[in-house]
Amino acid sequence: MILAKRVRLRPTKEQETQLWKSVGTARWAYNWALAKQKESYKNKGKFISDGLLRKELTRLKQTDEFSWLYEVSNNITKQAIKDLCHAYEKFFKGLADQPRFKSKRKSKPSFYNDNVKLKVKGKKVLIEKVGWVVTSELISDEKYYNPRISNDGKYWYISVGIEELKPTVEHTNVSLGIDIGIKKLAVCSDGTKKNNINKTDTVKSVEKRLRRLQRRVSRKYEMNKEGNRFVKTSNIIKIEKKMQHLHRRLKNIRLNHLHQSTSEIVKTKPYRIIMEILNIKGMMKNKHLSKAIAKQCLFKFKRQIQYKCEKYGIEFVEADIWYPSSKMCSSCGKLKKNLKLSDRLYKCECGHEIDRDLNAAINLSRYKLVTVT
Repeated sequence: MILAKRVRLRPTKEQETQLWKSVGTARWAYNWALAKQKESYKNKGKFISDGLLRKELTRLKQTDEFSWLYEVSNNITKQAIKDLCHAYEKFFKGLADQPRFKSKRKSKPSFYNDNVKLKVKGKKVLIEKVGWVVTSELISDEKYYNPRISNDGKYWYISVGIEELKPTVEHTNVSLGIDIGIKKLAVCSDGTKKNNINKTDTVKSVEKRLRRLQRRVSRKYEMNKEGNRFVKTSNIIKIEKKMQHLHRRLKNIRLNHLHQSTSEIVKTKPYRIIMEILNIKGMMKNKHLSKAIAKQCLFKFKRQIQYKCEKYGIEFVEADIWYPSSKMCSSCGKLKKNLKLSDRLYKCECGHEIDRDLNAAINLSRYKLVTVT
């Protein structure tokens, strides 16, 4: 299977300028291709293939107005157009939303590097039109898939896909059900629980500092307002940079917790793992819980469980969306139709009392047995 590896880059100032040029060109090419597709649809035309768009862009580069496109690798613009067309294909299949224009402020700064022209020499990597860039660690010289260079608001990284052999693992006879939620990140049918990292003092202190900076920058915008226009001063830029670093820190804390939790679950070596289908869009419509759900990163948790199950040869099963894992008693099998979200302790008529999330996890672990009978 192909697993991603991300290594930090240490570019010089000149190389960093060229990296930002490449990022801006990739974003421009994506938006240009999207505008062409929208114009074609507006004129009742057909979907334009990436081959035709790339040919048109090549002709465009030969004009004086767009000669600046030669300053970066041509593979960057080609792949950006391919990415746009691939996004439309996913939209037509109903797997994703309609592609939108990439904003300079909100979109992730990244671009593609041709895997054939990517060279590695010790702690250096060759990036097209940038040169040999120093890395923080050694990268093994082997075949790479889909190399991407990105910036997380503080550092530059190169991400590559590397083909790895699946390890041989002896599985236990345990069928593990996982119930995810807000109070606890995950509750497993064997009784293990993964805590909500957002309730720790570390995250709370970072969020508190972020709120203070947000109020501070808001006051500065009001102080420097000229009519209907907000003026961005050098002090505002400094504070926004600090806010960006705090957002990055929060993201990394949550991502690290997800990786640790999912690895601990998978390394118990069950022969299968069962989770319920997540309707994240529907859950986010609840205005009282949407913020807490977004912080938990539930979709990332599920995605990590899926690829780690594939790596260790564990069967991953998704329970039907209508499967009553929470309302069913794990002891007698009766349904409790009037179960509320505030009922954290499940009490059945048979006298069985159990934690609500643990009850759901146990029912999920028996999913196939229940549906067959």
